[in-house]
Amino acid sequence: MNPASRFSRTWLALLATAALFVAGRLLGAEHEAAHAAAPAADAHGHGHAAASVGVFSLKQIAHSYLTAYMFCLSLCVGSLFLSLAHHLFDAGWSASIRRVTDTVASLLFPWMVLLVLPIIGFAWAGQLYAWFNIDPAADHALDVKKVLFNKPTFTALVLLLISALGWIANTIRNWSIAQDKDGAAHWTSKSRKLAAGGIFAFAFFTTLICFYLMKSLQHQFFSTMYGVYYFAGSVWVTLITLYLLTFWLGQPGRPLEKVYFKRQQQDLGVLFFAFTVFYAYIHFSQYFLIWNAAIPEETFWYVLREKGSWKWVGMTILFGHFFVPFLLLLNQDIKRNLAVMIPVGAWAWLMHYIDMTYNVMPVIHPDGLQLTFWDPLFWFGMAGLIGFLFWRKYQTAAPYPLKDPRLKEAVTHHEVPAPGAAAAH
Repeated sequence: MNPASRFSRTWLALLATAALFVAGRLLGAEHEAAHAAAPAADAHGHGHAAASVGVFSLKQIAHSYLTAYMFCLSLCVGSLFLSLAHHLFDAGWSASIRRVTDTVASLLFPWMVLLVLPIIGFAWAGQLYAWFNIDPAADHALDVKKVLFNKPTFTALVLLLISALGWIANTIRNWSIAQDKDGAAHWTSKSRKLAAGGIFAFAFFTTLICFYLMKSLQHQFFSTMYGVYYFAGSVWVTLITLYLLTFWLGQPGRPLEKVYFKRQQQDLGVLFFAFTVFYAYIHFSQYFLIWNAAIPEETFWYVLREKGSWKWVGMTILFGHFFVPFLLLLNQDIKRNLAVMIPVGAWAWLMHYIDMTYNVMPVIHPDGLQLTFWDPLFWFGMAGLIGFLFWRKYQTAAPYPLKDPRLKEAVTHHEVPAPGAAAAH
């Protein structure tokens, strides 16, 4: 058995052991949780966030795990979008690096499906979503959403939606690998057609997934922009991750050495800058529309997040997620300066994780941010697992699409201005 296989099986064994342990705790706590969640029907979800929970409580473990999962899901969802966009726009510059996005996106199935199972287990035990233990007849906000917000539909749709996105990602990757062998143009044609329909499925499915897994923590909340908000943040953090990963893969002696150039590096930096602005626009628009409408079913979500230290977490997102990268990347040449871009990448990961924390943790810590050792444990542990699974799968095929019809364009049209000449460009 090779080391990679042993490592994978060890991880699965650890996850299975942890799942069994948590299941035992969940079964013992389910009856207690049903009574504890009853006050959640009070005004706009404040009953569910009446007091902070203990470090070793199942609620804390569940919410820390969910935060890490939503972060890692962002990388897979963002990668799938970039793969779909490549085919939709018949892009040339990204042909040489799309095997990377295809592979990250393909982890949606089965790995992200398997990793969501503990969340479903926590939900059924009443440790995550208050509405699991509320009678819709006693809560109007839940009653009008009960077609979607019920236990069987939640369980089935979460698994089906993530699996469906995984099927799209794996199909595109498999067709690309098939083209490596025969060079047939029909693989590209099929991928474009799948992307044309898949982009609509992507938008709808991603919105429902983030509604179910994160937004429904406070089921009374209404926001028509929440899905776009999660999408924007996901693509943002994926772009800077792809920027650094492809740069590393493009170094001498590494897989992308012959097909990765400054053109790809520059374009990824430009897209990251663009999504910095797009994310800020979407997040501000959601806040402004909710503030302007002043509807209690919407405003309570932000009111809760202006209490205690959550106000400063919000300010950190405002300045750290937008102003810092925006001002740094205004200069065109900076986008190829690794002394700046590597710290920006680490900063972007931190900001996106804080963003996920801002969405999840006020439910159980209404008075302010409270970090526990579960947070970095699940975050780095799950991210490390995803990284290992990516690398193992990436090595099973050619590092880039060998016979992609746009590969020549990606290789030959890669000139960028010399530093200082960016304005003329």
